[in-house]
Amino acid sequence: MEKNLANKILVFFQTLDISIKMPDGVRAMNPYVESSDKVQGVIKTFYQKFYSDNKSRTLILGINPGRLGAGATGIPFTDTKRLNKECGIAFDDFHLHEPSSVFVYEMIEAYGGAEKFYADFYISSISPLGFVKQNEKGNELNFNYYDDKDFANRLESYIVSKIKAQISFGLKDVCVCWGTGKNFAHLSKLNEKYQLFKEVIPLEHPRYIVQYKSKEKDFYIKKYVDTLKALS
Repeated sequence: MEKNLANKILVFFQTLDISIKMPDGVRAMNPYVESSDKVQGVIKTFYQKFYSDNKSRTLILGINPGRLGAGATGIPFTDTKRLNKECGIAFDDFHLHEPSSVFVYEMIEAYGGAEKFYADFYISSISPLGFVKQNEKGNELNFNYYDDKDFANRLESYIVSKIKAQISFGLKDVCVCWGTGKNFAHLSKLNEKYQLFKEVIPLEHPRYIVQYKSKEKDFYIKKYVDTLKALS
């Protein structure tokens, strides 16, 4: 098998098990192992469509996959609507709408479209697996790795090893961090300790923009595009 970037990414996904003790009521989501054959096929199709080459890309790191995006589809910041329409990958087994995905793909369109964007960038997360926690009503809600300090500390070696594994794909030495608060602070500490990147550039997290700055969406899309084009 030719060792292009798509194949390296897909092999990486196959290693994403996690044996770290979870906080009470929290479980990890692993769509690369737990999902249906159809979802597994979609993941393979997406990466083979956009990453079947050996071009070096800039890494973008979010927090951890959400249950309505990558936690279900296996593709960061990509719900089923964006998978079908913007990525051109047919999927109708279930339907999910994630507001962060809407913002990200509007930004991608402003950047020049999915093919151009994914030719320049590879999106992942500080924790490549997502987490959910049951609330008092028994419903599962997204849980961020930094929501529990002890858990974040236990995750450190796991996170660092997975970031290093992805850097070894041949990615550039500059990283973009989606999240200017706790996510950026945590990644900055890891970068200082382990010298993972030459520079980490923060941008407001898509979920923050959608939830708190929706009236300023066009401003943030332009900020994203300007920042990312300067790196491409």
